[in-house]
Amino acid sequence: MAPLLRLPSLLAAMGVDPDEVIRAGGADPTAFDDPDKTLPFPVLGRLLEHCARATGCPHLGLELGRRSGLDALGGLGEIAQTAPDLGSALRFFILHLHLHDRGAVPLLWERGDQAMLGYVIHWPDVPGTEQIYDGAVAIIHNILKSLAGPGWQPSAVWLHRPPPADKAPYRDHFQTRLHFAAQYAAVGFRAEDLSRQLPGSDARAYADGLREVEALTAFRDVGLHEHIQQVLRRLLIAGAPASELRLEPVAALFGLHSRTLNRRLHAEGTSFKVLLDETRYRIARQLLRDTQLPMQELAITLGYADVTAFTRAFRRWSGAPPAAWRSSCRRDT
Repeated sequence: MAPLLRLPSLLAAMGVDPDEVIRAGGADPTAFDDPDKTLPFPVLGRLLEHCARATGCPHLGLELGRRSGLDALGGLGEIAQTAPDLGSALRFFILHLHLHDRGAVPLLWERGDQAMLGYVIHWPDVPGTEQIYDGAVAIIHNILKSLAGPGWQPSAVWLHRPPPADKAPYRDHFQTRLHFAAQYAAVGFRAEDLSRQLPGSDARAYADGLREVEALTAFRDVGLHEHIQQVLRRLLIAGAPASELRLEPVAALFGLHSRTLNRRLHAEGTSFKVLLDETRYRIARQLLRDTQLPMQELAITLGYADVTAFTRAFRRWSGAPPAAWRSSCRRDT
């Protein structure tokens, strides 16, 4: 709920009764008193869509998002500020945002001299996605500005929504080039900024924070293979290089020798390669269904050398090439 806590005051400032509008939008007004409460993604989408209609403000998601930043991420935001550089902080978010947000994932692309931090909803059949994406991109923009410090500016912003009749609110907040009806929702910046040292960098505090977060995701009563899949999913979404998607480095994350990890996975009836393929297939379906990312971007995100390798793997998994699978999925919906 943390990113939504300012919704009641925003609604009041727009001249409507917050409790009445929130209740009519399908949510409980008392939920806005606690940042640790949760709200299902479909409920969030319907609520924001209803609030936009009730206030006559088509960019309500933007107005809500621009009022939040690192504070919306609680302890994760505090830890990220102590990271050594911007790239480390963003990868920390990508690996651990599932603790706050289970309906979407952030993505970090780095292509040549440009980088982009984006946001992809993977929960199916969510209404009000234009409002959610507007808010998410506004929050991403604020987080980047807070982390990078004075003087940092984005190079461009991409928004899912069609061009609005009034672009002024978007220009006012982002103050950079805007791309509407884009294939993704993201904030772009110079790739060299990923090496930018953070003003609040503190090696000891960052190490303590990492241990604290790992404790939250420590082993529970599930099989080792489920933990491996969670780590692989986060590594893939974080844009980890192929060298990190191998058995040895993943085993090291769990403090195990690769042969020990293999034995334990074999005892659970699976293998590292099977888990990597299953995780790639799951993410590929999500991105094919919920984004318009071109095949080249999908291949890179999933750790493939080129589109041909990705297409061959996807055909092996699904029986159809990815482009045909995407078209079929859209016909069905």
